[in-house]
Parts: sequence; structure tokens; C-alpha cells
Amino acid sequence: MIGRLQGRVVSESPDGLVVVDVAGVGYEVLLPLGTLGRCTADAEGRVTLQVVTHVREDAITLFGFANDRERAAFRLLTAVAGVGPRIAISVLGVLPAGELAHALARGDVKKITSVPGVGKRIAERLVLELKDKLTGLAAGGDAMISVGAYTAPASPIAAVGPAASLVAALVNMGFKAPEAERAAAELAPRMAEPLDVLVRESLRRLVR
Repeated sequence: MIGRLQGRVVSESPDGLVVVDVAGVGYEVLLPLGTLGRCTADAEGRVTLQVVTHVREDAITLFGFANDRERAAFRLLTAVAGVGPRIAISVLGVLPAGELAHALARGDVKKITSVPGVGKRIAERLVLELKDKLTGLAAGGDAMISVGAYTAPASPIAAVGPAASLVAALVNMGFKAPEAERAAAELAPRMAEPLDVLVRESLRRLVR
């Protein structure tokens, strides 16, 4: 099983799928949104990803993370009934490990259901089963609490709701807060749309 990869990212798509070149071999790895922004490249442009290899009868999929704590959070999420790897990746793309730990500790079902594909029943199950486990993981170091953390500004543009989730997702992807807020403001009339759609549209606007 592959547990770690170090190489150059040679391609990436808005849905988090990247190709990592390791000594001339390209590995397709699915990342939570914002992972590359939390990775530090070395002098040769290589990044290090902690990997979970997921094996099914019809496919082998690699899921990558910026650090061990995010990988541990992914494993805890996928241990919950009804939460598959894709949902876990989606959760960590909207709520990186530190934010997720805070949401679970508060029993913030509403925030967890802001993740595309996560309904109230699954959110309640996550709170019930992981509240103590993620708190314990967070106790291993302050980095667990602060990784990818973003506090929404007091401005009305992204103070609450879908706009705050969009801004947080963009900041976690490496964009500056003012850029993320501007994109959220431009998309204000479309905030009823799914977060992944808003993220893709924001990326299109931010990189044009």
C-alpha cells in the first residue's frame, strides 16, 4: 500500500484530482480542496503528501493529505457508517481538520451539513461518534486546531452561511481573504447553488 508520496504536481483539476510525478511515474491522487495550499514545496518544487490507499474490487484510489492529522481525520470519518471516502474528502475540503474538530466539539450540525452530500442524519452521526475522538486527536498538538482555520470576517459579505463556507474554502486553497471575499460578493445571487459549483465558478473568476 502507498502511504506517502513526494514529487511535483504536474496537473490539477478543480475537483481536487492531481497528478504527482514521482521519479517519472505519475500518480493520480484525490485531495481535499485546499490541500496544496497547506503543503510546503522543497527547493525542487516537490511536495509531500500523506496517502491513504483505498482498494475496491474495481479500482484502487489514492487519497492525499497535507499532514498526518488530516489523514487521521479522514480515517476517522470513513470509519463512520454511511461515510465513504468521497464524502470524507468533501468534508475535509470544506472543514479542514481543525475546523471540523471545533464543529464537532460544539455539536454544530448546521455547519457540518453545509458540506455538499452531507445531510442532517450523517452530520448528527458524525457528532455522536467523533466528538470525543477528534477532540482527543486535537489534544495531540495545537496544529490540529489551527490547520486551515479561517475565521469569517465581520463584513456582511461573508459573515455567515454559504458565503462564509465559500470564503473559507477559497482561503484554504491559498487565495487571500480579500480575493475570496470579492469572489463571494460577485456570486452573492447564486448562494443557493451547491458549494462545489460555487468553488469552481470562483476559481474561474480568480484565475482569469
